[in-house]
Amino acid sequence: MSARILIVDDEHNIVDILKANLEREGYATLVAYDGEQAVEIGLNQKPDLVLLDCMLPKMDGFDVCRKLRQHTTAPILMLTAKSEEIDKVLGLELGADDYITKPFSVREVLARVKAHLRRTTIQENAPSDPGRILVMGDLEIDSDRYEVRRGGTTVELTLREFELVRFLARHSGQVFSREALLEKVWGYEYFGDVRTVDVTVRRTREKLEPDQQNYRYILTRRGVGYFFEKHPQP
Repeated sequence: MSARILIVDDEHNIVDILKANLEREGYATLVAYDGEQAVEIGLNQKPDLVLLDCMLPKMDGFDVCRKLRQHTTAPILMLTAKSEEIDKVLGLELGADDYITKPFSVREVLARVKAHLRRTTIQENAPSDPGRILVMGDLEIDSDRYEVRRGGTTVELTLREFELVRFLARHSGQVFSREALLEKVWGYEYFGDVRTVDVTVRRTREKLEPDQQNYRYILTRRGVGYFFEKHPQP
């Protein structure tokens, strides 16, 4: 069965363009023009991916994202006409997987949709392995439960934050550029705003690091990128 994508935007011309191009790629589409309708369709129809505008009538995209994320792990891509980082941080914190800034190219949207759906399929088909727990210092990274525990206490991470921690931990000591992380963690080969990586790293650190002045896990190699400390101190 083809993946079903919910398009949420109050601009009918944008909806029409996205709908036509997604259906041309073989996807089934659902459409909502306001926040309340988006939540209703999202909860009842259970789409495989959501393209969600931030500014909507009746309920803004951030509230829609928060409500949907309570009931689904489907990728949510925020569409925003704003360039302020606060909107991007808020969307990612509420559980969005990424954001796309308007105006955008249809080619970029299609590339990101394909990347997210591909990663979702890989996750769903991954074999279960009770031993898939990576221990790094006082961190336990549990790939079966998609959970990170620090000192036995669960750290509440979004799916993308978890994937970032797991990838860096599996390659501890190796420095990755922002572009490389977009490719390896987000699945983007040519598209993507590298600020997505910076925002996600910052939010992850806020949740993961007990001392915000002295990071122990995700470190920065200035001018190069990020890496996971090979032997984090407890």
